[in-house]
Amino acid sequence: MPDIHAKTFSPSSSCKWLNCPGSVLLEAEFPDKESDYMREGTLAHAIAERKVKKHFTPVSQKTFTSQMNRLKTNPLYRNEMQGYTDTYLDYIKEVAMSFPAAPFVAVEKQVSFGNYAPGGFGTSDCIVIGGNTMYVCDFKYGKGVKVDAEKNTQGMLYALGALNAYEMFYRIDEIVISIIQPRLDSISEYRISAQELKKWADEYLKPAVQKIINGSTECNPGPWCDKGFCKARGKCAALANKNLELADDYELAAPEELSFAMIGDALMKGRQLKAWLAALEEYALSKSLAGFEIPGWKAVAGRSIRQFTDTDKAFEHFIKNGVEKDMLYKRVPITLTEAEKLIGKKEFAKIAKDYVVKSEPKPTLAELSGKREAYKPNNAANDFADII
Repeated sequence: MPDIHAKTFSPSSSCKWLNCPGSVLLEAEFPDKESDYMREGTLAHAIAERKVKKHFTPVSQKTFTSQMNRLKTNPLYRNEMQGYTDTYLDYIKEVAMSFPAAPFVAVEKQVSFGNYAPGGFGTSDCIVIGGNTMYVCDFKYGKGVKVDAEKNTQGMLYALGALNAYEMFYRIDEIVISIIQPRLDSISEYRISAQELKKWADEYLKPAVQKIINGSTECNPGPWCDKGFCKARGKCAALANKNLELADDYELAAPEELSFAMIGDALMKGRQLKAWLAALEEYALSKSLAGFEIPGWKAVAGRSIRQFTDTDKAFEHFIKNGVEKDMLYKRVPITLTEAEKLIGKKEFAKIAKDYVVKSEPKPTLAELSGKREAYKPNNAANDFADII
């Protein structure tokens, strides 16, 4: 039986353990790693939390300013965080104002769904309850992957925990799961009834949790291998078999020329193989560095990069030794996005409208299942397509 603890049923990795119970055992040997991206997200969340609390709870300006100044000392702090967190705050304010009376608001609320998964809990960024509706809001600072709220298991687990915490005090019929991702200009909502959410928990969540408790080794490769950031994807035999089958099963019916159907199929399989090979190489390198032998491969030293130990002190020394100061610095204007965040979206739109032009988007290839519309070249044939 695997070592079951709260981290096993973390909402943030729920897409993975709900679909692939065997991943819990496979990942046991891998330590948790916190990247700069994660630390940056934690900082942005702290800024967002203080802004929402200041708006909805009695917090003095002096206290707020003091808290914000401390956060600004973090090496990962960037001025643009203010604009992005304001977007999140604006959404919460709009939700609150949509109710006829002032709603109940909880910020950074720890919620538990331990009645479905032993020790399962998470921290919801913001919960708003008004009338018979509860909003469960999730602020995401990342910009790598756009996250959709529809049937998002992390949001559903937060909602389940929030329902456990508040349904004895409020009548909650409908739940709105919101994901606010300002760096991708994305706000996504998913509506589900409280009854539907509980049904999902009974019929889907409980059986998946029980498999893990029973020590299941069942591995089911799928999108969650990457989206759930599975640490074991480089050693998973089920994922390896799936990807090797993709390569083995591909046969060229017309060796002299690829059909469009074959190109589409090869691109789809190649994308999966590329992601898997990257994970395989990362795992092999980690084992090689740990002293294990990977037949046919070895770890070697990468490229070394020179850098200053202290740029400011180095430049002071250069200037004292006759180097012109102007030779050491470049004056570079900030980007349009940075300017918009500094000035504010509304004010920027008002004063910059005569100086901003939107370029024609560059075509890129995407899977047909994606939500973006197909690209339509801006040419005469398309202008008159409806007439011809």
